[in-house]
Amino acid sequence: MAWNTRGLRGSLFEELIDMTNQLYRQKGLALIQKVPTPITPIAVDNKAHTITHAYFEKKSTVDFIGAAQGLPICFDAKETRRLSLPLRNIHDHQVEFMQDFTRQKGMAFLLVHFQEKNEMFLLPCETIAAAKKNEKNGGRKSIPYKDFNSRLLVQNKNGFPVHYLTAINEYIKIRGE
Repeated sequence: MAWNTRGLRGSLFEELIDMTNQLYRQKGLALIQKVPTPITPIAVDNKAHTITHAYFEKKSTVDFIGAAQGLPICFDAKETRRLSLPLRNIHDHQVEFMQDFTRQKGMAFLLVHFQEKNEMFLLPCETIAAAKKNEKNGGRKSIPYKDFNSRLLVQNKNGFPVHYLTAINEYIKIRGE
């Protein structure tokens, strides 16, 4: 797969998540790191010191991984300009990794930013897996905004730009109900 700017669409959202993760670490709430995607440069612009063409060395799994208050977590960040999340943006190998992660007693999810609404949600792994299975059986090719659980809304709160730990706690409550 050739590297191009299409994969950088969510970079501002990811930067806000990175800022949140730094604050979480400073306050002792979580230790979450961005997972680098290994690339092999093919062409380099030496004057601009930039890679102009590259290939991904292997399929990426998730964007972030770590632990929050003893709970292993992994997640990917997705952004959409639509009022739905296209399932084509979620790769089967990512879902498989997240399912394997949950089988190891971790929590796996997506953080989804709806640009038009300027709202962010936690989307649990099992919801993603069910949507992908439904798609393969001829169902919807996206998850509509209205299907996102309002209890899993992620706020910009208490100085944390993407305060997803509160959504994790809410999700744990929902699972226990």
